[in-house]
Amino acid sequence: MPSYTVTVATGTQWFAGTDDYIYLILEGTAGCSERHLLDKPFYNDFERGAVDSYDVTVAEDLGEIQLLKIEKRKYWVHDDWYLRYITVKTPVGDHLEFPCYRWITEDKEIVLRDGRAKLHRDDKTQILKQHRRKELEERQKMYRWKEWHPGFPLSIDANCHSDLPRDIQFDSEKGVDFILNYSKAMENLYVNRFMHMFQSSWSDFADFEKIFVRISNTISEYVMQHWQEDFMFGYQFLNGCNPVMIKRCRELPTKLPVTTDMVECSLERNLTLEEEIKQGNIFLVDYELLDGIDANKTDPCTLQYLAAPICLLYKNMENKIVPIAIQINQTPGPDNPIFLPSDDKYDWLLAKIWVRSSDFHMHQTVTHLLRTHLISEVFGIAMFRQLPAVHPLFKLLVPHVRFTIAINTKAREQLICECGLFDKANATGGGGHVQMVQRATKELTYSSLCFPEEIKAKGMDSKEDIPYYYYRDDGIKVWEVVKSFTTDVIDIYYESDEVVCEDVELQAFVKDVYVYGMKGNKSSGFPKTIKTREKLSEYLTVAIFTASAQHAAVNFGQYDWCSWIPNSPPTMRQPPPTEKGTVTIEQIVESLPDRGRSCWHLGAVWALSQFQENELFLGMYPDEHFVEKPVKQAMMKFRKDLDEIVSVITERNKNKKLPYYYLSPNRIPNSVAV
Repeated sequence: MPSYTVTVATGTQWFAGTDDYIYLILEGTAGCSERHLLDKPFYNDFERGAVDSYDVTVAEDLGEIQLLKIEKRKYWVHDDWYLRYITVKTPVGDHLEFPCYRWITEDKEIVLRDGRAKLHRDDKTQILKQHRRKELEERQKMYRWKEWHPGFPLSIDANCHSDLPRDIQFDSEKGVDFILNYSKAMENLYVNRFMHMFQSSWSDFADFEKIFVRISNTISEYVMQHWQEDFMFGYQFLNGCNPVMIKRCRELPTKLPVTTDMVECSLERNLTLEEEIKQGNIFLVDYELLDGIDANKTDPCTLQYLAAPICLLYKNMENKIVPIAIQINQTPGPDNPIFLPSDDKYDWLLAKIWVRSSDFHMHQTVTHLLRTHLISEVFGIAMFRQLPAVHPLFKLLVPHVRFTIAINTKAREQLICECGLFDKANATGGGGHVQMVQRATKELTYSSLCFPEEIKAKGMDSKEDIPYYYYRDDGIKVWEVVKSFTTDVIDIYYESDEVVCEDVELQAFVKDVYVYGMKGNKSSGFPKTIKTREKLSEYLTVAIFTASAQHAAVNFGQYDWCSWIPNSPPTMRQPPPTEKGTVTIEQIVESLPDRGRSCWHLGAVWALSQFQENELFLGMYPDEHFVEKPVKQAMMKFRKDLDEIVSVITERNKNKKLPYYYLSPNRIPNSVAV
C-alpha cells in the first residue's frame, strides 16, 4: 500500500499551537485519500514552532497530488492554529511543498495547493479551476471595501481590529494599541510629570529641554542645537522626515510678490532674482493645501491656529539650500508681510517656525497617512480580493502588505477618529486632518508614486545641481533595485506582453485598485488595465516601494526631526503675526505648544519611530510562498543588490554629523506596520 510522508510546520507566534483534532485529506488526479487523523488532544503535536511528521498510508496510488485538505475540529474551546506549511513526500520520492502561512480558526477545513505559482491560464483541470474560483469568492466576502470618510481612498470594511479576518490581524493587538504605546512612550521619556500642567506654557526655549531626552550621537540632539539656523531649516526640506515638498522654482508665483530688492542681501552671485530663477538656484515650498483648513477646536480652553505658508529658498555658493523669503499665508497684502532673513531676529524665527509647523501637518496627514498608509491598504485589499494564493503576484506582494490593513484599522479606531489621539496635540485634529486628506486625495496621481518620475517633475533630479539630496539618491537606488527584482519575477511567469493582457486575475486586481480604491478618478492616472510587462513591473514597484522604502523614509525619522518641539510644533496657540517688528521671545513661546500637548507629541513621535518587534526588512522573506528555484535565485540577487546599497550608504555616512540612513535597506521594513 502506497505511503506518503507528511510534515507539518506550526507557527512560532504565541498561541500558534493547538490541542484540537487535526485531519488530513490528500486529493490527486487518480483519487482521494481517506480522512486521516494526524493529531488529537494531549498528543503534544502542533505546538508553537513544532515540525511534526506523519506516515499516511493509502489503499492505492493517488496520482499527482493536486490539493491537500486540513480540517480542524475543536476539542474543548475554539483554539486558533497557525499553519506555516506542509510538505509531502510521495511514494516515488517526489517532495511537494504546500505553503499556508495562515490561521486556521474555529471548526474549519482549508484547502492548499502546492507552492508552484500558477497563472489562471495554467490551470487545466476542473478541480483546480474550481478551487481557484472558490478561494476568491470567499475572500471577496471577507475583504470588503468601505468608505471611511467621503473623499478618502476606500479602506477595509471593519470597525475595529477584532473585526478583521484573522490572517491579517496583529499577532498581539496589545503591541499596536496607540493609547498604551503613547502612554508607555511618555513614561519611558520621563514626561508624565508635566501632564497635569496640560495648558500651561513653557517659560522659554531652554524650558523645552525638560522633556527632551538626549540620546548619544542622535540627530535629535543636533537639531536641538542648530534648529534656529537657516542651514538647518533648509536642509530638512532635502533630508528631514518630509523631504517631498521642495521643488525648483521655474517662475515666481504671483501670490508671492518677492522682488530682487527684498532678497538682495541673500543672493550671492550678483544676479537678480529672475536671473537666479533662470539659473535654477531658487526653490519653492508651498503649503497651499492647508489654506482654509479648520483648526482644532476640541479644547475650548486653548485656541489653536493653522497657516498656509509659501517659502522661497536659495542654493548658495556652498550648494546649501537656505530660506530667503516666507509669506505665512497665501494671499499677499499689508496684513500678510513677506518675512526675510534681514528682518528682526524674532520676526524671522517665528516665520520659520510657522513653516515648520505647517510642514509637520503636511507630513503627518498627506505624506505619511495618505501617501503610504492608505495607498498601501488599497493595494492590499485589492490583492486579497482578486489574486488567489497560487498566483505569482500574490506571492510577490503579500509580504509587503503584512499588518498594513491592521495598523490602519487600529489608527481609524484610536488615532484619527473623532475624539481620537490625533485631537490631543495637533492643530489639524478635530476634523482638519480629514479635510486635508480629502483635498490631497483629489490631487493624488499615480505618476507621483513613481519615485524617479516625481523627483524629475519637481526639477530635483540633478545631482550636480543639488548634490546633498540623499533622499533622492538613496531612493532612486532602492527603486531601481526593487524594479529589477519585480522584472526578474515577471519574466519567469509572463513570457510576453500578451500573457499580461490575458491574465484576468491581474487585470481584476488593477481594476479593483482603480475603481474601488481610487473611486475611478480618471485624473489620478491610475491604470485601469496593464498591457505590457514593463508597465506591470512599474506598477508592482510602486506598490512595493510605497509600502517599504517610501514609508521608511517618512516615518522612522520622526523622533530625530520632531522631538525638539520648537523645530516641529504640532500646534500653534497664537495667530500668525500681521506686521513686522512686534515679535518677542515671549510671544514665540506663547505660540508654541503647551506642556501637555508637547508631551503627547513627544510620545507620539517616539512610538511611531520604533521598529516592530521581529521586524522583517526589505529582501527578508522567511515565509516561503515561492518554491521555484528561479524565483529564489531572483531573491538572492535582490538581497545582494540591497546589501550593496547598504554598503554605499554606510560608507557615505561615516563621520557625518547628520547621517542619512532612512533609506538604507537594512532599515526599511517590508511593509507599513507602524
